[in-house]
Amino acid sequence: MRLLGKVAIVSGGGTGIGAATARRFAAEGAGVVVMGRRAEVLEPVARDVGGVAVAGDAAVAADARTAVEAAVERFGALDIVVACAGGAGTGAVGDTDDAGWAQSLLSNLTSAFVLTREALPRLLERRGSIVIVASLAGHFAGPANAGYTATKHGLLGLARSLARDYGPRGVRTNVVSPGWVRTPMADQEMDSLAGRAGVTREEAYALATAEVPLRRPATPEEIAAICLFLASDDASMVNGAVIMADGGAHVVDVPTLPFDR
Repeated sequence: MRLLGKVAIVSGGGTGIGAATARRFAAEGAGVVVMGRRAEVLEPVARDVGGVAVAGDAAVAADARTAVEAAVERFGALDIVVACAGGAGTGAVGDTDDAGWAQSLLSNLTSAFVLTREALPRLLERRGSIVIVASLAGHFAGPANAGYTATKHGLLGLARSLARDYGPRGVRTNVVSPGWVRTPMADQEMDSLAGRAGVTREEAYALATAEVPLRRPATPEEIAAICLFLASDDASMVNGAVIMADGGAHVVDVPTLPFDR
């Protein structure tokens, strides 16, 4: 077991990548605290993994401290933080009001900042690890997605600052940047695309990944496996890295696509 004796907090732990990561970490021997804003989705995951559910907002310092305290009270320590909460930020700049912009910052960037800040004293004690789940949108811009794109880019800067400042004290920080993943959030996006294109959800996923070299979306379990690697001692010399988990989408030279047909 690669995480035997380790303790992790996973934010956004009730669904999608976060839930898959919590389950994978528990299967590898970790004690797990799952954190998120909806108790009704967190509690089944916590039961499945023999862990603790903390209903709260990772962007709120008091809630983040509650998750850290829960990890220490239940399992005696904290070794790993997986910052997986996020999702807000659709709309082009001209269509994004101040409230929408603020929500994208809170959901995607502040949540990771606050949770890692509150966890750092415990992580420093254990020479722990931070894994930040960003996105392909942290490297490129999709249409009408200004808040999400800007804040996912910001996560890369946050991770690099953490890696530089706390690497000398033994805490590693790394990023995984997924492309399309079969999650409830992605399903909603596919349903929207399906409605516009007059196709099924499955056909929408096929359209969305038609130019991705692997020609398919990831599963949450595939992203969880990367989080496991980065959190584990197998990645003991990996700090400040960004792993693209997008099926090769980032290597595609868009202007050459017409020559591939």
